[in-house]
Amino acid sequence: MLGNLFEKLKNGLSKTKDNLTDRVSEVLNLAVKIDDELYEELEEILITADVGVETSIEIIDRVKDKVKEKKIRDPKEVYSCLKEVLVEVLSEGVEKEGIKPENTPHVMLVIGVNGAGKTTSIGKISSKLKQDGYKVIMAAADTFRAAAIEQLEVWSNRAAVDIIRHQEGSDPGAVVFDAIQASKARKADVLICDTAGRLHNKKNLMNELEKINRIIDREYSEASKEILLVLDGTTGQNALQQAKQFTEVCPIDGIVLTKLDGTAKGGVVIAIKHQLDIPVKLIGVGEGIEDLQEFKAEDFVEALF
Repeated sequence: MLGNLFEKLKNGLSKTKDNLTDRVSEVLNLAVKIDDELYEELEEILITADVGVETSIEIIDRVKDKVKEKKIRDPKEVYSCLKEVLVEVLSEGVEKEGIKPENTPHVMLVIGVNGAGKTTSIGKISSKLKQDGYKVIMAAADTFRAAAIEQLEVWSNRAAVDIIRHQEGSDPGAVVFDAIQASKARKADVLICDTAGRLHNKKNLMNELEKINRIIDREYSEASKEILLVLDGTTGQNALQQAKQFTEVCPIDGIVLTKLDGTAKGGVVIAIKHQLDIPVKLIGVGEGIEDLQEFKAEDFVEALF
């Protein structure tokens, strides 16, 4: 099973691999000596794989330090130093990988712009948690987008979990309030709330999320809480900009990065972790329920290399 998951990860990241690690191998295999020119070439490869300028410079600086420290002379050996640095950058400050709640009851607020794969991610997360033995309830609190409620309902049937919904256009806070009462009555372990993703109207979004948070704190103070942001991996550096904007609206505990199988821009995972210091919790490497995988730094780097 684990081997199978790793294969899916590897296949899902194949476009990023072509764009990043295969080019790194090529440069290191052709290099005669380790010099500034070589480091510049590596830096350029990282930048074009959407690792971002700031993060790429930092990575190469750390690689230089490791090469000096280990007294490496052969360019081919720079490869393993780069791998080590990437794992370090992705692991720093991460207390816990994945999304299994340590304490229940637990509330997950899921935010993200429309089209990033938010509803699908909620469906897959619900299914995963249910398989792990958690009792899950969904709250359809994205009441403004036509079809968001219906879409979530389809996923609730697929994952065989309960859903609390109101009519389209109704008050999201009221949906969350009802979902909390249902969670208490049905002794649910995890409540997953879908929320609106209208970033272009930051003030409204901020007010809405503040209201939802107040309701959770007041009505469900015994529950632990986390806010997950869903981003579309195919948008590369734009995903990083979006994440920055969302952090201005509310604190974010973790990121779900979708659609990595369709892009060569998977390097953005590294940029997000390094620049925003928000751990990537899940990555989507395909369409199936099991293709939304818990993010593990070592596995990610191993699959890329």
